[in-house]
Amino acid sequence: RQGTCAEFSVPGPSPWRHEQGLPPGPQACATLANRTGFLCHDRRSCIPASGVCDGTRTCPHGEDEEEGLCRDVPHSLPSFLVAHCGDPASWIYSDQKCDGTNNCGDCSDELSPVTVCAPCGPGWWHCSSTVFKYCDCIPRSLCRDRVQHCSDWSDEYACPGP
Repeated sequence: RQGTCAEFSVPGPSPWRHEQGLPPGPQACATLANRTGFLCHDRRSCIPASGVCDGTRTCPHGEDEEEGLCRDVPHSLPSFLVAHCGDPASWIYSDQKCDGTNNCGDCSDELSPVTVCAPCGPGWWHCSSTVFKYCDCIPRSLCRDRVQHCSDWSDEYACPGP
């Protein structure tokens, strides 16, 4: 569940507050799955963005559940942890964007014009899905299972399967 601390810069003021004896502010990192993560204060543990303020202390010192961070989610979260949906009142964690799943409910986290995602990955089949959970791609494991998952039935007749 944790990644390495392959950090990338976050726009805005410097997060370093160590001159004042305070721990550094929230920092982004890349998880093992190459998704946006939250760098714990030990600077070694990188947890997925969706693991922040989820009710489970994942960082060694529990900073992913600190009250200041979780007081008014999503407003109290650093911007690198939040992605907005097509509906301005809706949001998801940034690591849920372009993950193949309809997290926003309107596919705006998977499709343009709101989001630009890479084409379907190796384990996926491109089609217009009939399943609410998926948008433009379905897992190949659903191909050739005698159940329609694509509006054109390509999952049953054209998809090579898993």
